Amino acid sequence: MPFYHWYEMTHAALSPARAMADVTRLYYKNPINPLAHTQFGRSVAAMAEVFERVTRRYGKPEFGIDDTLVGAERIRVREEIAWQRPFCRLLHFSKAMPRGRDPGPKLLLVAPMSGHYATLLRGTVQDMLPNHDVYITDWVDARLVPVSEGQFDLDDYIDYVISMLHRLGGDTHVMAVCQPSVPVLAAVALMEARNDPYTPLSMTLMGGPIDTRVNPTSVNALAEGRDIDWFRRNVVMKVPFPHPGFMREVYPGFLQLSGFMSMNLDRHISAHRDMFQHLIEGDGDSAEKHREFYDEYLAVMDLTAEFYLQTVQTVFIDHALPKGTMTHRGIDVDPGVIETCALMTVEGERDDISGVGQTEAAHKLCTGLPKDKKVHYVQPKVGHYGVFNGSRFRAEIAPRISDFIRSNEPGRTLKRKRSGKRELRAPA
Repeated sequence: MPFYHWYEMTHAALSPARAMADVTRLYYKNPINPLAHTQFGRSVAAMAEVFERVTRRYGKPEFGIDDTLVGAERIRVREEIAWQRPFCRLLHFSKAMPRGRDPGPKLLLVAPMSGHYATLLRGTVQDMLPNHDVYITDWVDARLVPVSEGQFDLDDYIDYVISMLHRLGGDTHVMAVCQPSVPVLAAVALMEARNDPYTPLSMTLMGGPIDTRVNPTSVNALAEGRDIDWFRRNVVMKVPFPHPGFMREVYPGFLQLSGFMSMNLDRHISAHRDMFQHLIEGDGDSAEKHREFYDEYLAVMDLTAEFYLQTVQTVFIDHALPKGTMTHRGIDVDPGVIETCALMTVEGERDDISGVGQTEAAHKLCTGLPKDKKVHYVQPKVGHYGVFNGSRFRAEIAPRISDFIRSNEPGRTLKRKRSGKRELRAPA
């Protein structure tokens, strides 16, 4: 029996145990139960909750962004679908700005299609919303897409990005987090090559694998040490019945999650042990922080097999983009033709997914861009997640990105050229 089917059967078999654990948790946390106020009762409730959470399948989280602070004013936010295709929705976080007020530069935030849902960038959206009109790619779980909708590979991903930029217009800025750095750079290069009027004004690439030969990480070594047939044999599976994507070939989310967890297994075990202790001690705030993080971290989606395999081959095995051999539907992808779309790259000093220098490599490829349209920034003391989320992103990275975007808005660019001043540091 295929491994995906065994996973589904195991999950179903554990359902009664999860239900019993949930009942046990509620019983020993009920304030009218005298045992709830004892060490024994708290320990049983904590054990039941940890078991239920570890064995649960986590569904897609909600963004849940209802408002944002613009200046000193609290502004309502409404989530809207601005564009839709079988494998992606483009969400717009529409701000109810007072009449005559500008919502800010238009920003397309391209979320990674690498296992987690776009809600992993909830903090990124929240931090960019006050100063920008934010859109985000909401990729669809492949097991929910019927086979009749056709395939979806890296070429389709690039087409989706170009189509979304056409939908938003030529006054858009694009920001790619991690995996989409390569397809976004490719999309912009293709648009510039054909003098597309909807080419974005700027692109910001964050912690992306532009050239994984630079400072390779363990993730890069894993991909480079095996041929594509190994990945096809070992990680590609068919979606089982009764999911809508029945018989679609995918790279399952649960396999991706096992890979994520194994990279820092000791830290995850310690985190769950700490949560168990927090529950016993009645430290509700610490336990809630754990729940919030793992509700997001453990929610994963399947990727189409063709997208996953083409990405591994193109980006991690062949290094096609930096070698100049990448093509899109038979057309060469040459970042050297980019002349108008400004480029900013952001990296984390402690990034163990995309090593320092891998994203900066984009500057060497964009030979047609003048130096005053290139910016590179390395954030000290942050890992991969800290590049796009958390307190340092909010305080140090997001303001730099906003400054970069506004400096490349129509009018401001011309003004800066006439004055001969550069507002941001160009890379060495």
